[in-house]
Amino acid sequence: MENPVVAGGRPLTATDGRVHVLYVDTAATAPESLRDADGVHEIRTCGSVEAALAALETERVDCVVSEYTLPDRDGLDFLREVRDRWSGLPFVLVTGDGDEALASEAIGAGATDYLSKDNVGALGERVVSAVTDAAEQGEILGRMTDAFFAVDTDWRFTYVNEEGLSILCEAIGEELSAAELLGRSIWDELPPLVGTQFYDAYHRAMDDQEPVSFEAHYDPLSTWFAVRAYPSPTGLSVYFRDVTERKAREEEMAERDRVLREVYRIIADKDRDFEEKVDELLGLGREVLDTDCAALSSISDDSYVFDIVHDPSGQITSGDVIPLSATNCERAVVDEETLVLGDVAAEAPELTDRAGYTEMGTSCYLGTPVWVDGEIDGTFCFFDTEPRTDSFTDWEVTLIDLMGNWVSYERERERHAAQLTRERNRLDDFASLVSHDLRNPLTVAMGRLDIIREGYDGDPDHVDTVEASLERMDALIEDLLVLSRSGKQSVEPEPHVLRSVATAAWEATGTDDATLHVVDGDTTLYGDTVSTQQLFENLLRNAVEHGGADVTVEVGALSDGFYVADDGPGIPPEDRGQVFDSGYTTSDDGTGFGLRIVRGIVDAHGWAIDVSEGQGGGARFEVTGVRTE
Repeated sequence: MENPVVAGGRPLTATDGRVHVLYVDTAATAPESLRDADGVHEIRTCGSVEAALAALETERVDCVVSEYTLPDRDGLDFLREVRDRWSGLPFVLVTGDGDEALASEAIGAGATDYLSKDNVGALGERVVSAVTDAAEQGEILGRMTDAFFAVDTDWRFTYVNEEGLSILCEAIGEELSAAELLGRSIWDELPPLVGTQFYDAYHRAMDDQEPVSFEAHYDPLSTWFAVRAYPSPTGLSVYFRDVTERKAREEEMAERDRVLREVYRIIADKDRDFEEKVDELLGLGREVLDTDCAALSSISDDSYVFDIVHDPSGQITSGDVIPLSATNCERAVVDEETLVLGDVAAEAPELTDRAGYTEMGTSCYLGTPVWVDGEIDGTFCFFDTEPRTDSFTDWEVTLIDLMGNWVSYERERERHAAQLTRERNRLDDFASLVSHDLRNPLTVAMGRLDIIREGYDGDPDHVDTVEASLERMDALIEDLLVLSRSGKQSVEPEPHVLRSVATAAWEATGTDDATLHVVDGDTTLYGDTVSTQQLFENLLRNAVEHGGADVTVEVGALSDGFYVADDGPGIPPEDRGQVFDSGYTTSDDGTGFGLRIVRGIVDAHGWAIDVSEGQGGGARFEVTGVRTE
């Protein structure tokens, strides 16, 4: 921007269509073209620069027309002085020759127009055009939504639009008209600007003659401004606007981001237990909502139990129990939704007769129900003895809902974990019962059966039947022990060659007439040593039990696992979804736990298992998700 786009320090009255011209020349009369020009209302003539400057101080002038050759100084010196004092006033320089160098110097000094006396016939038209253009520029600046002002090289105001005047007057602390402000120094009128980013940026722009853009806070007005400043040899043009609301929104979003990051840090901390995390969330919520008190409660019948409490007054402590009907939380429980009350007395006067208001002084409240297994288990709430002057925001309500949802999830998860622990303890007790209280008598019975067989002279089938029953009981006990321990097994994957693990499992099944065929047996798979061997034994035993003593079983590698298939009768499609259930079997000799154990081992490894029909019509089990090489 070469020159400040301003109308100057003098008000533009030429918009009424009546142009007042100051003609400066030793000649007594102005050229005829200027006198006859449409729109030129009055021409005042002066014979010297000093007389012209005096006239400019006191009279209305819309345009200066000056000869280059004057008695007390030349037209360029006159132009420079006018520009120093009235930077936007139209100025037309007339010279007696067509020196292009002089024309260039005049334009560089800020002349609005330049012409030689040879072209003086166009003077009137050029003057009216210069004044009209300046007036239009002033109107544009006046209509701008951005505030605007201009200063000269001495930092004196030379122009200000309506919006700029309003802000500057507020900052100055004085109601001024534009005419009263013009000519005053910006640093004298606004001393708090000195030494600020505004001061430094404006001086840098003037010194370097480069535009600057920045955002800065003006402390006396508590306002943020976005500023663009454009320098020129004659001064500085400054556009600025109030961006306080945008800055506030940006700061609000940054604060929300900080809070969400803090919430994530708290709930993701593996070194803290549930109670410690809730305690931190309550503290964070109090900070964000600016409330003194907060609590996580649980509800037992008609009682309200304070589980974790923040109350600086000490009136409420963890473990306190009060009737649910005495609290605002009852409303949240009954309505099954978050309760938001910035001012309890004003927004819910029906709650002011409760102890929560009359005794505890709860005057504002924000709380959300805590859900466990589809039922309300308690509340996660924040409250204070002072009502809020403004309502809780949607963001604040959403934040507490988010925290409450996490609390609900964790409380439900902990309850399920406790229930699972109890079940595992009962399973341990059962395993102990099976292992000692049942197996020991079974061992005694098997020993006594051998004695009976030696001295028994009756039908041997009776003894064989008893022996088969005892062996079946022993197999059941063994499978039950494996099943009870499979849920607690530690999986430590080790490399195993497919052929080796399949062959070892086959030998353990004791199948003399059946046939094993291994495909891609050199494939290495990774799995826990003990449980992987157990898995293969159960799958192979299942194939023999259901496929017959002479069944052929094939074990082979997959890209991400392995399969076990047989040529037996197979499994009907309608039964395939049940084969992994405990107790399911189609064999008279089966326990119904073998494939359930397989499923447990697969799940413990994070693998997957599927059953389908093999190529030979038998059953095919595919285990996938296995690391193989």
